[in-house]
Amino acid sequence: MFDLPDSWVWDFWFADDGEHYHVFFLHASRALHDPERRHLRASIGHAVSDDLVSWRRVADALVRDDAPAFDDVATWTGSVVRHDDGTWYLYYTGVSFEGGRNVQRLGYATSADLSIWTKAADNPVLESDSRWYERAADSPWNEETWRDPWVMRDPGGAGWHILVTARAVRGDSDTRGVVGHAVSADLRTWEARPPLSEPVPEGFGQLEVMQVEEVDGRPVLIFSCLPPQASERRRAESPRGAIWAAPADSITGPFRIGEAYALTEQDLYVGRLLRRRDDGQWLLFAFRNFAADGAFVGGITDGMPIGWRGDRLVVERT
Repeated sequence: MFDLPDSWVWDFWFADDGEHYHVFFLHASRALHDPERRHLRASIGHAVSDDLVSWRRVADALVRDDAPAFDDVATWTGSVVRHDDGTWYLYYTGVSFEGGRNVQRLGYATSADLSIWTKAADNPVLESDSRWYERAADSPWNEETWRDPWVMRDPGGAGWHILVTARAVRGDSDTRGVVGHAVSADLRTWEARPPLSEPVPEGFGQLEVMQVEEVDGRPVLIFSCLPPQASERRRAESPRGAIWAAPADSITGPFRIGEAYALTEQDLYVGRLLRRRDDGQWLLFAFRNFAADGAFVGGITDGMPIGWRGDRLVVERT
């Protein structure tokens, strides 16, 4: 379990360098008193572990930039991948405000050692494309939802894919959440593509912090959405669902969001899958979301074994 006494910890993602596990996480000072204020004060922290149980905090990875910049309000969720030349790339969400609206764009930083990060001079490198994705001016949520990048190599080896929390330009507001998509040959220049899922009546307003993996040979997408941002059908079916799994034809989709099922309730949020190096066991990590009294908790859980039971993933919680 990973906690900080002076800061709230919430969204997070992993990197494995073959010797150590690294976790990157959003954090903000508890001196804010109201945890809802944390989102616009977020920085990206960093901790290291040998066993996924004991963690050692090291220097923060990234903080917001000075205005005017695409990340002059906060640095939000991302993911880390390694290029064939050994360079690590940390993709992240930059938050800024334009005309009173929360605008989210994607940028990246690079590192030789996962410790010292340098932001790219050409940031932001990817923003939403109005041909397929809702823009801030047209959003009933008063924001441009384009965040939480999940970057992965093409299974055929020809380039890279990025999955993005995005909203379609059609459908009811609480079903517009889609798997945004872009491709790159070099991890630096990206081309937006149509979404890899469709808005459906039993869908979600947003698919937060996505990750796709082949768990024991079977592709699956996991994402997070709380009931207030889900469709009426979904709220009736799973009134406390929070972390979800959806089947897929492959790790590049298409993703069948209408068949999604809940992995956890609202006490946990932002599920991350990681395969333990020593025995190959897949684990689910999450941050502690709501306590019994409804108060925000924060902090990352220990890994929980996860596996297939029939056609569904099941979490073994202790």
